[in-house]
Amino acid sequence: MTNHNNLMKQIRSKAMLSKAELARKAGISTLTITRIEQGMDCRMETKRRIILALGLKIFYKDKVFPEEQYRM
Repeated sequence: MTNHNNLMKQIRSKAMLSKAELARKAGISTLTITRIEQGMDCRMETKRRIILALGLKIFYKDKVFPEEQYRM
């Protein structure tokens, strides 16, 4: 488990998006959003979809999923 879930939830809330709205924009299930916000990991493609659905550029991925910069 990772701790990126809190950042994603904060960003989603600031964007005033429900889990269902973010899931629809990202083309993933609401259950996937819930699992990620609870700390479960997900595939890189899912992270990419979420970042774009939040209206961010991929360049800002570390703001949503900061642990990625420390993985080798």
